[in-house]
Amino acid sequence: MRSPTAAMPLAEGQREVLGKLARSQTAKHRDVQRAKALLLAADGVANTRIGAQIGVSPTTVVNWRARFAQDGLKGLGVVRDGRGRRPSIAPEKVAEIVELTLHEKPVGETHWSCRSMARRAGVSPASVQRIWSARNIQPHRVKTFKLSNDKRFEEKLVDVVGLYLNPPENAIVLCMDEKSQIQALDRTQPSLPIKPGRAGTMTHDYKRNGTTTLFAALDVLTGSVIGQCLPRHRHTEFLKFLRKIDKEVPSGLQIHMILDNYCTHKHENVTKWLAKHPRFHLHFTPTSSSWCNMVERFFGKLTDKAIRRGAFHSVPDLIAAIESYLQANNDNPQPFVWTQTAEQILEKVRRGRLTLEQSPTKTETLH
Repeated sequence: MRSPTAAMPLAEGQREVLGKLARSQTAKHRDVQRAKALLLAADGVANTRIGAQIGVSPTTVVNWRARFAQDGLKGLGVVRDGRGRRPSIAPEKVAEIVELTLHEKPVGETHWSCRSMARRAGVSPASVQRIWSARNIQPHRVKTFKLSNDKRFEEKLVDVVGLYLNPPENAIVLCMDEKSQIQALDRTQPSLPIKPGRAGTMTHDYKRNGTTTLFAALDVLTGSVIGQCLPRHRHTEFLKFLRKIDKEVPSGLQIHMILDNYCTHKHENVTKWLAKHPRFHLHFTPTSSSWCNMVERFFGKLTDKAIRRGAFHSVPDLIAAIESYLQANNDNPQPFVWTQTAEQILEKVRRGRLTLEQSPTKTETLH
C-alpha cells in the first residue's frame, strides 16, 4: 500500500501570496489552478485528489510541487523554455505578413484589413491581428502631416517658440486667429437626452441658418481670450478686432501677436494702422504650420464643448453660445503650456524631410 503524500512545506508569506492568487478574478486560469493545487498540497491532500479537484492530471500536480520546491514563488507564471503552446505560424510566414503590410497594398485598395491580409497570406484573420498587435502595426489608422516649405521656416519657428518659452517683460503675448464660417446649424428634430444605457442623440440632418466668424486672441500667460464675432473676415473686420485688443490691453504693455500669413493680416490699411500703434508687434508662423499657434487648440475646445452638439435657430443664437463659452473660459482660464524647444522641433522636421527623401513614393507624395 502506497504511503500518503507528505504535506508540502509552505512559509506563511508564501501561503498569503498563493491565497491571493487562488482568489484572483484577473490572473491567468493556469496560474490560479497552480496556486490552488499548491495550497491543497500544503494541507497534505493527496496528488490524485488534488488533480481531480483542480481538473489536471496527478503528474501535473507532482511537477508543480517539484518546481515550487526548487524555485519558490519566483517560478509562478513563468513558462520554461520548450514548454507551452507551440507557435502555429512559421517565422517565415510572419515575416511575409509584416513585409506585405509595410511595403505593399491589396489590389484596388489603399490599405490592408485583417481579412484581406488573411486571404493573401493564407492564415486566419485572428492570426493577422495578433501579428500586427505584437509589432504595433496599425494599417487601419492614418495621421495627417505637412512639412512646411516656407523658406524662412526656421527663423519664424525660433521667433514664435521663443515668445512661448521666454516671453518679453512688460508685454503680453497673444495667439490670434480667425475661426471663419462657423455655421449656425439647427437639427430637424429635437435631440433625445442622455440616460443610463443610452448616449445622447441628435439627428444627422440639419438646417443651415447662416454663419459667423470668431476673431480670438489667446493670452499665452493666463489662458484668457479676447474674442469678437463678426460677419466676415476681411481686413476691415481685422482692424476692428485690433482696435478691440488695443482698448482691452493695458496701455503700459507691449503687444506681441502670433498669427498666420493670411493676406488680411498684411493688408495695406492694416500696415498703416500698425505704424500708428507701435506697441503692436506681429510674429508670423511658418506657412502650413498652424500647430505653432496655440489659439488653434482653443478653437478645438470651443468646437467640442459649445458648437458641435449645439442646435442654433439663428446666427444670434450661435453668437450667444460662443460668447457664453468665452465668458466661462475667462472666469476660470487655464493656459496651454508649450514644452518643446525650437531645436527639438527642428530635429523632428529634419527627420521628416529625410524620410520623405528616402521614400520610393516621394514624387507622388509631393504632387
